[in-house]
Amino acid sequence: MKILLIEDDIKLKEYVSEYLEAYGYSVSGIDDFDNVMDKVEEVNPDLIVLDINLPSFDGFYFLKLIRKLYNIPVIILSARSDEGQQIRGMEIGADDYVTKPFSIGILLAKINALLRRVSKYSEAEEEYQGGLSIIHDSMKLNYQDKIIDLTKNEYRILNMLLNNVGKIITREDLLEALWDDTNFIDDNTLTVNMTRVKKKLSNLGVHNAIITKRGVGYVFSRVDS
Repeated sequence: MKILLIEDDIKLKEYVSEYLEAYGYSVSGIDDFDNVMDKVEEVNPDLIVLDINLPSFDGFYFLKLIRKLYNIPVIILSARSDEGQQIRGMEIGADDYVTKPFSIGILLAKINALLRRVSKYSEAEEEYQGGLSIIHDSMKLNYQDKIIDLTKNEYRILNMLLNNVGKIITREDLLEALWDDTNFIDDNTLTVNMTRVKKKLSNLGVHNAIITKRGVGYVFSRVDS
């Protein structure tokens, strides 16, 4: 199974990686903290170990983005040990919180337990409902055996909407999810990408699935198979 270690302490990253790899895990680290979400997409991990004190943006910022887009299990690994920080992390969406200094054996045990508990996110294809599914590894959309390619932005938009079927996703949430720390996405760019997503769904035979809530955002309605 694949683990993404988002940690800027080089020695700690090497230590944790070597230990987890000795137990059969494939571990990837991050060197470019300006493109964290791109790395998440590239690795498509089964679990993320996330530090909080990171360059540019702190781990809570990335945790919010990860939770908006994915169901990947996340364990926070942080020197911030006070109760308020731990509560904040769990409320944002972390599955567990390990404080530094820590026992590497305890971290391994928590990883093993969490992966046993949750269903594997990064299947080659994840079906949401009504026969509509996303092929994550290649960023494709499948409906009734018809498959089309998605751009990175289209993939992020659909992933977010399909993980929140029936709920309003604000334009602000979508803009934040599309902004990858280096390329600013403006409101017009979001509108263009949303139009393309709707057209691709229509081409697959899924009509009027995305409902626009004027001045607020969008809702993905249920698809009848």
